[in-house]
Amino acid sequence: LLHGLDAVGLGAVGGDGWGSRFLNPVVDFLGIGDSILGIILLIGAVFMVKGLLKFGEAAYRGFLHTRLMRELKARLFSEYSGMSYQYYVKRSTGHFLNMINNQTDGLYGAFRGFMDFWVHVVTAFIYVGAATLLAWRFALIALVVGVVLLVLFSRLNQYVRQLSHQVAREMGVLNNLLVQALQGFKYVVSTGQAPRFRRDVTRSIDTFTGYQFRQMLAAAFTRSVKEPLGIALVLGIVLIQVGLMNAPLAPILVSLLLFYRSVSHIIGIQGGWQATMDKIAALELIENELREAKCWREVNGTTILRPLSQGIEFRNVEFCYEKEDLPVLHEISINIPANATVAFVGESGAGKSTLIDMLTLLLRPTSGEVLIDGVSGLEVEVGSWRCQIGYVSQDIVVFDDTIANNICLWQGDYENDPHTRMKVEAAAKAAWAHPFIADLPSGYQTPAGDRGVRLSGGQRQRLFIAREIYKNPRLLILDEATSALDTESERYIQKSVQRMKGKTTVVLIAHRLSTIKDADFIYVIEKGRIVEQGSYADLIEKGRRFQRMVEAQQL
Repeated sequence: LLHGLDAVGLGAVGGDGWGSRFLNPVVDFLGIGDSILGIILLIGAVFMVKGLLKFGEAAYRGFLHTRLMRELKARLFSEYSGMSYQYYVKRSTGHFLNMINNQTDGLYGAFRGFMDFWVHVVTAFIYVGAATLLAWRFALIALVVGVVLLVLFSRLNQYVRQLSHQVAREMGVLNNLLVQALQGFKYVVSTGQAPRFRRDVTRSIDTFTGYQFRQMLAAAFTRSVKEPLGIALVLGIVLIQVGLMNAPLAPILVSLLLFYRSVSHIIGIQGGWQATMDKIAALELIENELREAKCWREVNGTTILRPLSQGIEFRNVEFCYEKEDLPVLHEISINIPANATVAFVGESGAGKSTLIDMLTLLLRPTSGEVLIDGVSGLEVEVGSWRCQIGYVSQDIVVFDDTIANNICLWQGDYENDPHTRMKVEAAAKAAWAHPFIADLPSGYQTPAGDRGVRLSGGQRQRLFIAREIYKNPRLLILDEATSALDTESERYIQKSVQRMKGKTTVVLIAHRLSTIKDADFIYVIEKGRIVEQGSYADLIEKGRRFQRMVEAQQL
């Protein structure tokens, strides 16, 4: 076998063949120099080792892939969970889903292309080094040709990078459209808006896949020219050496082989770099996203709050969402004593919900100060405050789980823990949710469906209220909590709130003034200012704006 290799000139570099000089000591050491079977087994063993090495490489790549995805997705979600509310409202749900689910996968594509790039760099360096030892002229030619090829491909790399950004941008648009269409499925279908969404989604898909097709064409071009270009260069050099320079063929065959492998891997360098550019937008987007989320991280103090005992105070608070915007709140100075029931009323857009967001420290004053038990909101460790808050917002939040888990939020086992069962049912009864839950097929173990789709609007609202009552909060915020309820259910909720009076701090926001008659104190807000304040009786007697609101609702 070795003599056969030398006979065709594949190793003719000196006196003995290159193959013989390298392989003879190996087979002699193994004692199989005169055994064809032994040599065949050696060849089989070599390829088996190669297979094991390939498996090891694939397994290590898989390990890197899963570890990178795990750390990256977890880090993104961690940054998002700690971002400020102002940053959240600047982005869409589709944006966050796109970053966590799609762009992280794209980043791994860039990472994989970059690994391939360096594999080809190292391999090409080895081949060029070997060619230099045998025939430095060929190595120089290979190096010059490789550099010229990479320069020629640089324009293609720029084009692929532009496509990468276009794909990433359109993926965000498509995700946003899909989230809107699916979250609003009932309304979209019921009102005949499905064709419009279908048209927009189809257009986005066409644009997205068009960009992807161009990426595939660029990758296919690079792969297709790799071998023909390498062979053409080898043949060209053979013609020059043999035809024009009359050089003997045998001494240059090994150098030509090394030259071909060098050029192939230099083109492979282009392929690896192009694969990196193909997904580079994902890497840049995630890098920018992490940097921006870090800049918008929520302010958090270090003072751990005890259960609310004194109250909450606003001192000359002003707030605007952007520096160039007009203030939403103007010089708000209010006091909410602990265990009192306080209501905020006013027209839509008056600033009531913004004020509530400042109570929970989601928003921070542009000027002025919010104090909780005398501690500035900037100094409060927000977790110690928010765990004391029960919040029934206008946007009903129901999770895709059982009714019981929606009430206790997985803080106990309704099925096997009698204490948890008792608390869950007591909270449901207090929110007037127990009757409809008892009528469900599996009672408290009935799945609520995605966003509570299996329940009516009033049932979802009562379930929401039951969850907050279950937490036994020190501050209960009811932001239009009874807006979706019938008159009878509203009356029961009012009774539940009345039972909590004097035991916890209750803040009410309401358009329906019948829900705030028993409040200890009422603030009337108009265009971000407190224009009237007092008890219900005082405002009925002296509050002109409040009187007009009561008359308009015929109370």
